[in-house]
Amino acid sequence: MLLISEVARRVGISSSALRAWEALGLVSPQRTQSRYRLFTESDVRLLQRAIFLRRARGLNPAAIVHVLKRQGVVTAPAENSLHPGQRFRRLRTRRGLSLAQVARATGVSVGFLSALERGQMRSSIATLRRIARFYRTNILSLFETAGDNPRLVRPNQRKVLETTPDVRMELLAWGNTAMEPHLFRIKPGGGSGESYSHEGEEFLHVLRGDFEIWLDTKEHYHLKPGDSLYFESSTPHRWKNPGRKETWLLWINTPPTF
Repeated sequence: MLLISEVARRVGISSSALRAWEALGLVSPQRTQSRYRLFTESDVRLLQRAIFLRRARGLNPAAIVHVLKRQGVVTAPAENSLHPGQRFRRLRTRRGLSLAQVARATGVSVGFLSALERGQMRSSIATLRRIARFYRTNILSLFETAGDNPRLVRPNQRKVLETTPDVRMELLAWGNTAMEPHLFRIKPGGGSGESYSHEGEEFLHVLRGDFEIWLDTKEHYHLKPGDSLYFESSTPHRWKNPGRKETWLLWINTPPTF
């Protein structure tokens, strides 16, 4: 296995250029526990072929990856294996944006965005929502449900998104343009972070544990198991688990704009 500096030296490109190739899906290096990239000899040969195509045919990186995928040389990684930061990095590179540009537009630091894209940092739902809104997408897109529309979803088939170690979202159904149902599992002390809002309406029902939610600056509710709450999504809202046990919520957004 090879480190990124070794691969960059062998193929004759910078480490940052190599990371750009990775963002486009050309290579998918493994990661150590310390999040260092580890490349194989096959990755090196693939990168050498891509660089040859760039020099010989004048194709840009995105076009080269497209050509190699059509030839079956590159297989796109499973979208469900991508964390939110990797998806944001793809959106950013496809738009030709720098981290600094995204940071200025979202109010999130360059260092945080960089760590998020590398999978070294997780983000609160409120911050994910802010970044997603900049890319004109939403949290639902991070589940990558395109092309998959089952009528029945069993527990082991749910699409899962863990925004932070304390908040786990399980998508209960997808493909419907009118409804977005989740099971939220929130550990003690976990929450949304800052307030966020979007279009639509929301309904939540507490299955277990305690749940606290603030609607704008005027309304504050402490919910117990069996309690339900309905509100308009355009109302800025933030929430947390104030209890000592994990909270489970059935949370439904309509339409799917979260």
